[in-house]
Amino acid sequence: MKATESWRPSASLETLRARAGLLTGVREFFQRRGVMEVETPVCSRFGVTDPAIESFTTRYAGPAAPPGRTLYLHTSPEFPMKRLLAAGAGPIYQICKVFRGGELGAKHNPEFTLLEWYRPGFDHHRLMDEVAELVNSLMPHQLEVEKLTYAEVFRQALQLDPHTATLAELRRCAREVPIPGAAELELVQADAWLDLLLTHVIEPQLGRARMTFLYEYPASQAALARIIPSSPPLAERFELYLAGVEIANGFNELTDAQEQRNRFEQENSERSEQSLAQIDMDLHLLAALEAGLPACAGVALGIDRLLMQITQKACIEEVLSFGFERA
Repeated sequence: MKATESWRPSASLETLRARAGLLTGVREFFQRRGVMEVETPVCSRFGVTDPAIESFTTRYAGPAAPPGRTLYLHTSPEFPMKRLLAAGAGPIYQICKVFRGGELGAKHNPEFTLLEWYRPGFDHHRLMDEVAELVNSLMPHQLEVEKLTYAEVFRQALQLDPHTATLAELRRCAREVPIPGAAELELVQADAWLDLLLTHVIEPQLGRARMTFLYEYPASQAALARIIPSSPPLAERFELYLAGVEIANGFNELTDAQEQRNRFEQENSERSEQSLAQIDMDLHLLAALEAGLPACAGVALGIDRLLMQITQKACIEEVLSFGFERA
């Protein structure tokens, strides 16, 4: 790209009009349902302990912090939104810019737009239905909806039970499929092999001419979801796929403060094992959970990826006013 052309938008004006229409459609959808739009801070004194997510940081110096204070640009508005829920806000949604380091490619930009919403009284099944209603209200044509468990897609695609397969079986499967480079990998966690198989073999086939929801993930992949005390234990989590691309990630939300603290501590332990910096757990969130988070389900949906599907664009920069190289 010539320097003299770098001032131009990444997206066409037609696509930017489609983005404006999409945002209007989202707001109209939630207004009809009585879900309140909220705003929460972009910067927080607490970061994300998840070792798979890299936060951007900035530095504040001035009143209230004479020595200076490190602030984290949020990777999701989830924690402050849950504080609003605990304060009695009721059903809420937010459209905001979020930031994640180390993520750049055809489907990733370090700065992207996220739609996140929470429904007190919903479980993840009811929220899946609402996600489907929202997406179909925005798509140029109606899509059929299918719901598959995590175990079902692994059995169908790989004749493998992801909940009981051994590390050796997962390693052998990845090498026999084959996944390029798998023979050289020595991953020591089952979830790492499962993620490799999911992203390289299964995901590309999901959401073809329909919406595909995956649910009942392994408990070890619960993140912020509640756990079903079954055998094996399963996470009340779902993801939505369109044309082989993950569009949304949702949970029946964890409300137990002690369990949340335990998960933060476990993630920081994993960060230590990976030689990553320790991140202070969000004490505001823990206090909100202790005060009482109502039973609820929540979901984060990538606006840019959804717009890619609506406008049939292959690269995320084609739906952004200015992609990373033009920012």
